Amino acid sequence: MADVSTVDVSTLADVETWSGKGRHDENFPVGSHLIARRHREPIHRYYSFARNADDLADSASLSAQQKIARLDIMEDVLLGHRQTGSPSAAALRVSLSSTGITPKHATDLLVAFRQDATKLRYATLGELYQYCNHSAVPVGRYVLDVHGESGDCHAPSDALCTSLQIINHIQDCAADLAELDRCYLPQALLDQFGASVEDLRRPAETPALRRVFMVLLKQVDRMNHEASALPKAVRDRRLRVETATIRGLATRLTRRLTGNDPLAKRVKLRPVDAVFSLLAAAPKLL
Repeated sequence: MADVSTVDVSTLADVETWSGKGRHDENFPVGSHLIARRHREPIHRYYSFARNADDLADSASLSAQQKIARLDIMEDVLLGHRQTGSPSAAALRVSLSSTGITPKHATDLLVAFRQDATKLRYATLGELYQYCNHSAVPVGRYVLDVHGESGDCHAPSDALCTSLQIINHIQDCAADLAELDRCYLPQALLDQFGASVEDLRRPAETPALRRVFMVLLKQVDRMNHEASALPKAVRDRRLRVETATIRGLATRLTRRLTGNDPLAKRVKLRPVDAVFSLLAAAPKLL
């Protein structure tokens, strides 16, 4: 088997390096059966593209330059500048042609993944939000466009997607540093409370690091509150239930991270959380 770090990407029939993760491995439903059947395939194709691009950005065997070269090929295939090199991008290109949805929601993701290849630290909360504008916000807007929803949904959708992204950063903060030397926790917050990036290598959080987490979780809680307007703004009844369920799961996971140490053990949702969030969302069908 060829060493992927030394292969000339221009000669590859497929630049993707799928990790094996799928939409069922995510914290939250992705194009689930709550969504109308006709909308699931476009969402699944978008997710496949995003998953493969994310796996490239997180590859342990590729250099930053090699990651960016492969992500560039994914974009070229997506935009029709080349026909081969990325099966997930080719499949999404066909889907976008069929639905008439802009490729911007996908190319914006690639901005974030290229950034992941080269940027390992974040100075301020503002920098982190800017990253989320490319890594998370486009996902919600794509789903809204698939359903033909209006711009009135954008603000609460953006809030929910940013919340989910920061939750994931807190969940995986130790693993991100250990495996990728990447830290999304803003340095300004670490400095404010006397914490350091190296504290993430400890077996348990320090009091200073807990304060950093609490500031971030307070922002997440604010976003979850803003996101409560999303199900009310969505016209499609089934999407209304899905967004209400996801918002419920985000609220539950925020609460769990507030009371548990993500360094000692990965804080995650349980199957019962999905059940209760779905039951709470069911009235949105009415």
